[in-house]
Amino acid sequence: MEEQAQLNEEQHLRFRAMRLQDIPQICRIEIDAFPTPWTEAAFHNELTNNQFAQYMVMEYDGHIIGYGGMWIIMEEAHVTNIAVLSSFRGRKLGERLVSELQRTASFLGAERMTLEVRVSNQIARNLYEKLGFYSVGRRRGYYSDNGEDALIMWADLPKYRFEE
Repeated sequence: MEEQAQLNEEQHLRFRAMRLQDIPQICRIEIDAFPTPWTEAAFHNELTNNQFAQYMVMEYDGHIIGYGGMWIIMEEAHVTNIAVLSSFRGRKLGERLVSELQRTASFLGAERMTLEVRVSNQIARNLYEKLGFYSVGRRRGYYSDNGEDALIMWADLPKYRFEE
């Protein structure tokens, strides 16, 4: 039964590049997910002025339910943000989203990926570790909302082959 539900979900799930018209929906996800959400202007700047930025959305039945962004500089991808609507969490969609970012980064020439995660966010840390990330250090007081530290995590990216 669970396999059938997952198969059904697969048929309704789609990843694509973020577009400017997606920004209002992305900001609703930001507000849902983060204590200090990015603004529409920040996303607009990323999509129009940052040559390193790559952002994607995750759609379910045509509705944006998550997104992820990264900067690709040389052979490294730095994840800027990842979020899934709270009503869709707990269904392994975050894992799918991070995996899709990893595949995209590899396709674009990145060999390694890095990100910061709140020390207290054990669920996210477990997910990242499952996907090959390991902790290499700490950024003290990284989060401006409460001064929490961030763990710095890295992963070597597998070489993905893309079918034509």
